[in-house]
Amino acid sequence: MITRTEVLLTPAEFATLQGRDLSQAVCVVFDVFRATSTMLEALANGAACILPVRDIATALQARQQEASVLLAGERDGFRIGADRTGGIEFDLGNSPREFTRERVEGRKVVMTTSNGTRALDACRGAGEVLATSFANLQATTSWIRQRRLPHLVIVCAGTLDHASLEDTLGAGALVDRLWQSVCGGWIDDAARTVREVFRANQGDLQALAGSGRNGARLLGLPELADDVPLCLMPDRFPFVARMGRDGLLRSERPSD
Repeated sequence: MITRTEVLLTPAEFATLQGRDLSQAVCVVFDVFRATSTMLEALANGAACILPVRDIATALQARQQEASVLLAGERDGFRIGADRTGGIEFDLGNSPREFTRERVEGRKVVMTTSNGTRALDACRGAGEVLATSFANLQATTSWIRQRRLPHLVIVCAGTLDHASLEDTLGAGALVDRLWQSVCGGWIDDAARTVREVFRANQGDLQALAGSGRNGARLLGLPELADDVPLCLMPDRFPFVARMGRDGLLRSERPSD
């Protein structure tokens, strides 16, 4: 049984994780719009692994060390261009629709985004770390139940320095699916709140997520608007994206 469940809603909260003992915890990171959704899409289309990094400089160092890696990521929602790197264009941005099998199959992807990769980096000291979105909720639920770690920390990447509606809904959906596993233990108010928000809006997730700061912005950009419904589609993939001790995310299926 999970004896302690908590949800962190903002970057200010996940920034405190590195000073905590999380050796018995599984940290589940949501950046629904769009980093974790995009990571899942890349792995589903055959990417060998994904290295999430905090900043552009670290991504460029990875390219210097391994010339074959694909550089991916965004700042202000758009693919990182040469103006931000001193001359190197990133290969991919942060739209899941870019990460086709033709682009990523067999490749290592080094990725940096405004919030999502920072959230994953903050969780590195945890016993287990997963990058999750709506696309693999059932696989994530099954994997967590099988692992039986006593402490669940759900980390919402947020938007800029604030909470986001889409990550709140994702966290709430996971808490709701795990409710029988967590309800006998200590549950913080944030976890109870996100579950209630999800349950009240599960009939039309896009209506709420699309009204939020990030969702409304994406829907207002013709080249990115189609990312919103794609990122909210549930249970498309039967695997989790698990971070190894080497910091790489790889796909892993729960046991039957």
